[in-house]
Amino acid sequence: MIDNHFVVPASLTGKRILLGVTGSIAAYKVAGWVREFTTRSAEVTVVMTKAAKRFVSAMTFGALSGNRVYGDMFVREPEELMAHITLSREADVLLIAPATAHTIARLACGMADDLLSAAVLAAKIPVVVCPAMNTAMYTHPATQHNIGRLCDLGYHVIPPECGELACGEEGAGRLPEWETVHEKLIALFCPQDLKGKNIVITAGPTREALDPARYLSNRSSGKMGYALARTAARRGAEVTLVSGPVNLAIPPGVETMQVTTARQMQARVLEKAESADIIVKAAAVSDFRPKNCHRQKIKKNQGISPIEVEENPDILATLGKRKDKGTMLVGFAAESSNHEAEGRRKLEQKKADLIVVNDILRPETGFDVDTNQVILVDAGGSKQLPLMSKEETANRIWDHILTL
Repeated sequence: MIDNHFVVPASLTGKRILLGVTGSIAAYKVAGWVREFTTRSAEVTVVMTKAAKRFVSAMTFGALSGNRVYGDMFVREPEELMAHITLSREADVLLIAPATAHTIARLACGMADDLLSAAVLAAKIPVVVCPAMNTAMYTHPATQHNIGRLCDLGYHVIPPECGELACGEEGAGRLPEWETVHEKLIALFCPQDLKGKNIVITAGPTREALDPARYLSNRSSGKMGYALARTAARRGAEVTLVSGPVNLAIPPGVETMQVTTARQMQARVLEKAESADIIVKAAAVSDFRPKNCHRQKIKKNQGISPIEVEENPDILATLGKRKDKGTMLVGFAAESSNHEAEGRRKLEQKKADLIVVNDILRPETGFDVDTNQVILVDAGGSKQLPLMSKEETANRIWDHILTL
């Protein structure tokens, strides 16, 4: 059966962002965010406080957004007299970045003495706050109290990063990174149907050392497993990602455990398995490892000798034998032929609840590409999904898991 249904958003395309910029040196970074939003086909309208205009000009944000920049609540133009109300009604989300200690204090008190604070009070849309300030200001009990108050009021506060600040000091207070904010905004438009679920996902290849310079491995890029982790986190899950060696950014909000060998991966997965509601084995684990790892690099002039191998543990089968009834077990099968039959065999042999099968020979579904087309095989039958991006495929896999 082929199913073409897909509803979970994977981007901010078409979303309307009302961006509030306040008086912090980090305002220059947010100018870059506006460019990122427009590149992703989101519409941005900027509201600046008077202090913000001392750091970056309104002209800069206007040029980057392609829209008028607002700042003064008391204007002469009749169509703008109600901007503090209409701006939020025409947006999908209100993002305040950077949010200074002063702005956070005013919002915590419910003040409405400028256009931005008034727009926040009138907003019936999600409000996301990104603090950015000196470490001492951020950790001050008054600021922490105010941030707690914002959370109690239902605002979404993204904690600042730690690192070097504009003042030259080190500590918490850096504006959150773009990728973190981007993920949070997408999550706001995703169903939180995985909230409360503890999910363990494996991704990438494993490497088995032959000598200090060489190893046995496979072509897995980890992209599918990382897409599963990213989309699960967006949908509210607590995600642990056990990753082999890959060249991918860690998804924001995901606990990540880096491993190299199959036995290391097994140890980490079994460590987390008892508390997991769902375990997804998307990693391409090496089936074999060299029986002997040479302590010194093998020299070419030593000649060619056979490589003796021994079998690695089958992590999926081990989990199938010991899983609790309440834990769902999902495996992946990268196949070059007899795809559905191989998926059905692995489903029964490994005692899994779902096997996701993909064709490694097709250029658009093989290794290290951004698209996939999979067959979902479970006890009730099979379902072939259309060719989609790996993030879209990941969302469809979660949709199917929820039906099980």
